[in-house]
Amino acid sequence: MKHDLPPLEGLKAFEAAARHLSFSLAADELCITKGAVSYQIRKLETHLQCALFKRSVRQVLLTDAGQLLLLTTQQVFAALGDAVLRLHGDNQQAGVTIAATTYVAARWLSGHISGFSEQYPGTGVLLQHSVNSADFALDEVDLAIRWGACQRVGDPHCFGEIPMPLYPAISPQLLARLGLNTDSALSAQLLRESPLAELPLLVEGRQHDLWQEWLNDASGQGGGAPRLRNPRRIVSDANVKVQAAIDGQGFILADDLMQNEFNNGLLVAPFEQTLNGYGYALLHASNRFLNENASALKDWLHRQVR
Repeated sequence: MKHDLPPLEGLKAFEAAARHLSFSLAADELCITKGAVSYQIRKLETHLQCALFKRSVRQVLLTDAGQLLLLTTQQVFAALGDAVLRLHGDNQQAGVTIAATTYVAARWLSGHISGFSEQYPGTGVLLQHSVNSADFALDEVDLAIRWGACQRVGDPHCFGEIPMPLYPAISPQLLARLGLNTDSALSAQLLRESPLAELPLLVEGRQHDLWQEWLNDASGQGGGAPRLRNPRRIVSDANVKVQAAIDGQGFILADDLMQNEFNNGLLVAPFEQTLNGYGYALLHASNRFLNENASALKDWLHRQVR
């Protein structure tokens, strides 16, 4: 519904001048000049097509129309003030929704949320795990953590990133069955030779061949490295993919969030070369109002990755 209401600045100037019965005192209260108060009130009178003040040399008085408008304006301003206080209180108590996969939530985010909760007790943080689904919409949550470093995706919603170099990992038992050990780093070219060339490479999708990119970098041949003939096996869930590698189903491109598996000897990294430039992007919904707690968590996460 369209309302033919006068500008707010004019109403603010009028209310202050009418309350004080002084343009000078109104100007001091609003931190503007006396001339600016007079200008706003003249605009308001023109809009309403009636006089609001009786002006004399030494003082101003309200007309009947001015008295009516003052009463109404003060009631409206009081109601607005009460609403703002209620909204501010709700804002302070509002929870935060952050989208992240269960893999990232369990291995990185959970520990940081614990630290955040110590500093901001009582703030509810709701995790939403459909961040990689086709119908995921960033504006349906406050914050999100998604695969793809900011410099690669060029996302304007990105406010920080968690760099994650990638490197091949495999079950040590599987490596031993193939007659190989990890006393020293293996040559990246062995991945193209038997028996490693027959091992499946576990991937989450076919959109981008990170394995071939790793070999290109590792061999120093750029895009000219021979193609890997290893079969690709799609395992869409990152946690299941890690477990599949532990169970000896093939190679996985690991990141530092799998450190626990390396520390416990469940996985080993037989090659020393890494694929850099990837990681997790921290995103915020720019088209969505971030309440006070969501803004606090955004700043907190930014400090952790910075």
